[in-house]
Amino acid sequence: MSDNILIIYYSRNGSTAILANEIARGVARIDGMAARVRTVPTVSPTSEAVDEPVPSAGAPYVDPDDLEDCAGLIIGSPTRFGNMGAPLKYFIDTLSGQWLSGTLAGKPGAVFTSTGSLHGGQETTLLSMMLPLIHHGMLITGLTYTADDLLAETSSGGTPYGASHVSGSMGDNPFTEIEKKLARNLGARVADIAARLKRGAPPAP
Repeated sequence: MSDNILIIYYSRNGSTAILANEIARGVARIDGMAARVRTVPTVSPTSEAVDEPVPSAGAPYVDPDDLEDCAGLIIGSPTRFGNMGAPLKYFIDTLSGQWLSGTLAGKPGAVFTSTGSLHGGQETTLLSMMLPLIHHGMLITGLTYTADDLLAETSSGGTPYGASHVSGSMGDNPFTEIEKKLARNLGARVADIAARLKRGAPPAP
């Protein structure tokens, strides 16, 4: 099994990309584990291609082969009417071969999102992203009310279903420290579980 955690995201205005990078920092906390951050191209309602083969900025585009070479997978998207964005869904819909071959089965998986408002559909979006991971046989990993202080500290983004951020209607809300902390915690939890599975060790409580 590889020692990298694959983080795939779609980001329209940059907030989800920032979360992805905070999650990558959390992955790096676990000895021997590294993050591989990738994005997905946009999609168009027409049949014409709209993106260059290589992004002009940010993470490279994900390749299906990246899924073969990972010990865990974390996916993220802004909310679109309580669901993941079309670009991420389109990529997931191309993974029938990986589903049939069990590429992701038995590996830890997690999700993250950003919304314009506190009630913008964070939890339904996170749940919607879990569904294909479950179909791929992944071990769903969330955050906890105890170790991650969700009950005591969370007043902005952050849920037991995954890391999140409230970006504001104009996308200009700064990240709170708890949002960044929870994102790093999520990355560390997935990486720790992947490392323990590799060693054959029991999961942490």
